[in-house]
Amino acid sequence: MKVLAGTSNSKLCKDIARQLKLKLVNSHIERFADGEVYIEINENIRGNSIFVVQSTSNPANDNLMELLICIDALRRSSAKNITAVIPYFGYARQDRKVVPRTAISAKLVSNLITNAGANRILSVDLHAGQIQGFFDIPVDNLFATPIFARHIKNKIKLNNLICVSPDVGGVERTRALSRRINSNIAIIDKRRPMAGKSEVMNIVGNVKNKNCVIVDDIIDSGGTIVNAAKALKDKGAKDVYVYITHAVLSGQAVEKIEKSQIKKLITTDTIDNSKKIAKSKKIEILSIAPMISEAMKRIANSTSVSSLFK
Repeated sequence: MKVLAGTSNSKLCKDIARQLKLKLVNSHIERFADGEVYIEINENIRGNSIFVVQSTSNPANDNLMELLICIDALRRSSAKNITAVIPYFGYARQDRKVVPRTAISAKLVSNLITNAGANRILSVDLHAGQIQGFFDIPVDNLFATPIFARHIKNKIKLNNLICVSPDVGGVERTRALSRRINSNIAIIDKRRPMAGKSEVMNIVGNVKNKNCVIVDDIIDSGGTIVNAAKALKDKGAKDVYVYITHAVLSGQAVEKIEKSQIKKLITTDTIDNSKKIAKSKKIEILSIAPMISEAMKRIANSTSVSSLFK
């Protein structure tokens, strides 16, 4: 078992290797002057099980292409099997045709990764569970819910909690967290008039005098979560905490969060945001490395991954 690190999230790769007590594969990855990706593997990996760790976060196309080239290099170096560890799976939100004559990009990306030579996929909180079916190879989808529940119990320690889903699509995720912390749930009814903009219409459930925990898989521009927090406070909520798996944080997202009525936003390190949030007082990062490394170990040993969440 060996781990090859992509360049999208070097810190997470090192943390995973440290958890596994392994050295990262000796490799050299660079960009040519015209933007082409070049990779060279500087050690023998013939017959080894290789895990290549690479989030397809911003710049999404560059990081995706790097992942594909890494997989191809491993395949041509006679690796026994290749697991693509993609903590944040980019293009996941393009999983269906919302309007006519558009691409289903999540399916296209899954085809690219499979055809490049990956034998297995390991990801965290896929935006839609059905994306697993886009692949013709096994997919292990990990969940950040246990990490969030542990943090709430150990650090937040508040009574009168209620878990809030920012939209109807996130109810299953919200219910999973509410079961772990033994709370009720509420749902925010929102509409999205255009891409990147959302509008809170109503709140289903009583949040008055309650500490709200919003849970979601992705925060991008921050508009949805900021509007949700305001709507909850307007309905009489005490404090609003937000738990997000993938913090894309595009544009002015960090500034919006700092000025919002959110008490604390907790996210994982599936995307490297160390520079963006260096001065933020409201954003806290939890490490996903222990969970990913344990899943990788179980895959390598052919033991159950799903039992991690029981």
